[in-house]
Amino acid sequence: MRKTFQLRPEGKHPDRVLDAVKHEIRKYIKRERRRELPEGVDFWDFDCKFGTAQDTAATVHLAELTGLIDGIAKAEGPQFYLEILAKHGQRTARPAPPDTE
Repeated sequence: MRKTFQLRPEGKHPDRVLDAVKHEIRKYIKRERRRELPEGVDFWDFDCKFGTAQDTAATVHLAELTGLIDGIAKAEGPQFYLEILAKHGQRTARPAPPDTE
């Protein structure tokens, strides 16, 4: 998903637009996670970029998206750019705790 979301469209309440944008993002993530995993892949991971425009988008973690979107909405920004790309994820073993005797 690569998209510029408008937060202040003419004739629509900004709070309802914000809720609709968040719903669309969550729906996309759920749809991507339902896809069948290829052989040797443990889970679907996501590469995310967020910014006020495509040129200024910075890499962020998926868990930070809602807070960043709320920040743009509180600052009354007119739009934001979001890029979410699914990638293969591999689980790694936790490091063993150090022995303290």
